[in-house]
Amino acid sequence: MIFDTHAHYDDEQFEEDRDCLLSSMQEGGVGTIVNVAADLQSWTAIRQLVKAYPFIYGAAGVHPDYVGELCEEQFARLKELLKEEKFVAVGEIGLDYYWDKENHDMQKKWFVRQLDLARQLDLPVIIHSREAAADTMEIMNTHGRGLSGVIHCYSYSVEQAREYVDMGFYLGIGGVVTFKNAKKLKEVVEEISLEHLVLETDCPYLSPVPNRGKRNSSLNLIYVAEEIAKIKNISADEVIRQTQENARRLYRI
Repeated sequence: MIFDTHAHYDDEQFEEDRDCLLSSMQEGGVGTIVNVAADLQSWTAIRQLVKAYPFIYGAAGVHPDYVGELCEEQFARLKELLKEEKFVAVGEIGLDYYWDKENHDMQKKWFVRQLDLARQLDLPVIIHSREAAADTMEIMNTHGRGLSGVIHCYSYSVEQAREYVDMGFYLGIGGVVTFKNAKKLKEVVEEISLEHLVLETDCPYLSPVPNRGKRNSSLNLIYVAEEIAKIKNISADEVIRQTQENARRLYRI
């Protein structure tokens, strides 16, 4: 069964048909989903999702675009939430210099604080890094050593991929790998062992070909698995089996 390591079913794009869609997952070959927080608002919705669906687990943290919402009171709330049953990771956390919605120093401060929280609670981390390769690597080398986790929506070089794998991190591979212009990511998938890759959607975003541009869901991960299989010259079943095993090890499920 497919394991989606990074989804956002709390997103408003799923308001009209969320239950119907989620109820079709098992039949569609999707066995487990980790629903990942972005902002403070999402925490409550994710709590409800993990209670309502046995196959959904939660991750809580604050995306770099929203760290301006964080304060000591909310950080304490985050810590308590992460102690609840079925919350399996701190995330998504990191740096985003593409949208640049928050001051870089502010992003770095809360990135480090959330890494430290993961260490304190002995939880894996889900790392968001966009157009911030050097600063992310510097912080991970300084504050992320000894932690486990995944580099979500991996988009950097093979060389950096190897560094993260050497640190014990998995690489999250989603719909982008099916795009014709994703030469660099295809190279990463070719070079990095399947034992270090996990499947993810980031839904409702980043739908793979042939559904690019439409709302994404975990049901589309079969296309990602097939593309990885094609690149590695193995079967899609082997990709699904190994990435599920990797994901269970990552999230300790």
